[in-house]
Amino acid sequence: MRILNPDVDVEQFFTHVKEATERVLLLDYDGTLAPFHRRPEWAMPYPRVVDTLKQITQQRSARVVIVSGRRLADLRGPLAKIGLTEAWAAHGWEQLTAKGVPVDHQPTSSAKRLLLLAEVRARGLEMHGVRVERKTASVAVHWRGVSSSSSGLAQEKLRGAWHRIEGDQLDRLEFEGGIELLARGRNKANAVMEILSTCSANAACAYLGDDTTDEGAFAAIKSRGLAVLVRPGLRPTCADLWLEPPLELIAFLEQWCAGGEVH
Repeated sequence: MRILNPDVDVEQFFTHVKEATERVLLLDYDGTLAPFHRRPEWAMPYPRVVDTLKQITQQRSARVVIVSGRRLADLRGPLAKIGLTEAWAAHGWEQLTAKGVPVDHQPTSSAKRLLLLAEVRARGLEMHGVRVERKTASVAVHWRGVSSSSSGLAQEKLRGAWHRIEGDQLDRLEFEGGIELLARGRNKANAVMEILSTCSANAACAYLGDDTTDEGAFAAIKSRGLAVLVRPGLRPTCADLWLEPPLELIAFLEQWCAGGEVH
């Protein structure tokens, strides 16, 4: 574990976790709770993560929310495994409430037209082995597991294929193993802020994420809690704390769990 923000006192933070009447743990999934896999459905959580999160969900005033770039349909398996009912998916465009009710947020019609064009142009690159994924408000191209020569060629062609599509309607998100065009208006930071708006002022909060797509969420949580980067290697980030998975991640979750009381 490495403290990245000198103003953060981790011991004091966990004292607050223990004393708080409301504890809110926000978690990315791929790359954070589970190592990346070329086939997302095969991305299994690190050992002991599931059991620890299940224990946390049994505690009084505990709230655990997954905040992911995945589609909600692709999150249901991990949610069931962990025993969670609340999530924000597709970078904040899809929501599953604490009561298990799905809520879809739709981009503008002009953004939808641009995303359709982006998808059509990206589909032509699948011959190079990349995977094109259409979501509610984005199009993602994945090249994880593809040879460097093929992925390099695909990326070069993608720059031309998506030229002038971004504009003021779509944002480009570069992540580890791919790139995504996302409709403006909602993102992980918005999801975090909406979650925090429903929490009490003294709630103990933390957001754990790994990728550059989590940076907005880190910035959103910092006024109310701890921003935690979880990944094998350190990268430039605004997070307060860096954990190397799986051991430091598990230690953090277990310490969070130790601060709560079981029903």
